[in-house]
Amino acid sequence: MRAVALLLACALPVLAACASAPGVRVSAAQDAAEAGLVDAAAVVPGLRQEIRYAGTDNFVGAPIAGYEAPKCLLLAPVAQALVRVQQDVQREGLSLKVFDCYRPVRAVKHFVAWAHDPADQRTKAAYYPNLDKSRLLDGYIAESSGHSRGATLDLTLVACEGDACVELDMGTPFDFFDPRANTAHPHLADAQRRNRERLVQAMARHGFRNYPMEWWHYTFRPEPSPKTAYDVPIR
Repeated sequence: MRAVALLLACALPVLAACASAPGVRVSAAQDAAEAGLVDAAAVVPGLRQEIRYAGTDNFVGAPIAGYEAPKCLLLAPVAQALVRVQQDVQREGLSLKVFDCYRPVRAVKHFVAWAHDPADQRTKAAYYPNLDKSRLLDGYIAESSGHSRGATLDLTLVACEGDACVELDMGTPFDFFDPRANTAHPHLADAQRRNRERLVQAMARHGFRNYPMEWWHYTFRPEPSPKTAYDVPIR
């Protein structure tokens, strides 16, 4: 799964092998500011957050390496584009809710270790009930993580009354390893299909392209740093 974005090469001890796609290097930046990453919540008015990898409610079942705080970091131009998306959906009485944004390379390495551990099946019922874990390395796992380049994020739409927000029905949960998570899956209820299309259209208007295998996964185009992955921790 590209949203999971496991890097098989990260099983190797050499960090450079974990960068991302061929030709992508790992930045030597020591912190988010040096990398040009900004806290999206400080930029996007009313942005809702549920950063899953900073806690235990995720497919690994544990906090992920590099997630030292539940923050959505993005490169500054990407965060500014997200402001415009949020303004659009707020006019419709909705808000964006992010699950994951920038993802350190070390987090991808953590995912790989989990993927290669067949004994750990504690999250199967919630995240991959119809697949053997070994099959997650065959088609559902990408060889690189766009999240590490600071221009990709996972999100949904919520309807809010005050501080109480309810996610729109998208047909599957976030990070669900199943064809039903495909954005245009043919066997969706009408409301689920409309909600997915609503998110696709809102994001596309401001430069975000959906990954068709996952309704929640979007990348800003053109990427500000397409050849650079980052490994600074989220603090």
